[in-house]
Amino acid sequence: MIAYDIADDRRRRELARLLGRQAERVQESVFEGWFGGAEVNALLAEVAALIEPGVDAVRAYPLAMRHPSRRAMLGEQPGAALPADYWIA
Repeated sequence: MIAYDIADDRRRRELARLLGRQAERVQESVFEGWFGGAEVNALLAEVAALIEPGVDAVRAYPLAMRHPSRRAMLGEQPGAALPADYWIA
């Protein structure tokens, strides 16, 4: 799972576009997707190139949920597709 708080509108839009190409938006500033370790590291390198570390914040959380049936969801927002690994970003 990746969550962010971006101060600048342009950077926020660019980050949302980047994440949206590889993950599903589940909240305004939260994305989830299933990635392997190398994939999430590559994604975070791209994220790092977009943000301004002094004013922006991005958090990526690995969740040990080996199968999507172990997550609980309320509401109509669809979740990410079946995993290749256990990182949710």
